[in-house]
Amino acid sequence: MYTLRKEQLTTRTMVKISALSVIAFILMLLDFPLWFTPPFIKFDISDVPSLIGSFAMGPMAGVLVQLLKNLLDLFIDGSDTAAIGELANFIVGSIFAYSAGLIYYKNKTLKTAIIGMIVGTLTMTISISLINYYIMIPFYAKAFGMPIDSIVAMGSAVNKYVVDFKSLIIYAIVPFNLFKGAVVSLVTLILYKRVSPILHR
Repeated sequence: MYTLRKEQLTTRTMVKISALSVIAFILMLLDFPLWFTPPFIKFDISDVPSLIGSFAMGPMAGVLVQLLKNLLDLFIDGSDTAAIGELANFIVGSIFAYSAGLIYYKNKTLKTAIIGMIVGTLTMTISISLINYYIMIPFYAKAFGMPIDSIVAMGSAVNKYVVDFKSLIIYAIVPFNLFKGAVVSLVTLILYKRVSPILHR
């Protein structure tokens, strides 16, 4: 398992991680629902700075960007999900950044970057689907006194394939995360070579 060693946590590294976190937080504010997901599941590209940080400084740097991004969101923008949404965002983003970064950081080539992002997208999708099914959505429903059927109904209103809780996961959560992983990966591929010289100074 890759970890950031104490000597790697220099002031310069932490400044870079902090800067990426602020950019990620700003991107997080520019979110919107997709046409096939219920309105509480919103799309953004705030995982791009985390993935770039993971590629440039190691997978744990990407996790730290995710952590700081969500803490900023909680303290500045607040939460309308009792921090459940932010926790889910941190978990899924960290899984993505760490998985992709771990593969790329050991052998920095375009091929391993692409493989890393594919693995990261699939790992993220599988993990968050299971977490949503068994933990997050049931906890969210209980915390807000909302039957799961009401959450399913939100999905059914925009996606005809959503008819129960399992189909919500299969036809909304799974494609959402596959789509998000693909978009974030594409944007990262376009930007990484342009910004990596700055991060490696």
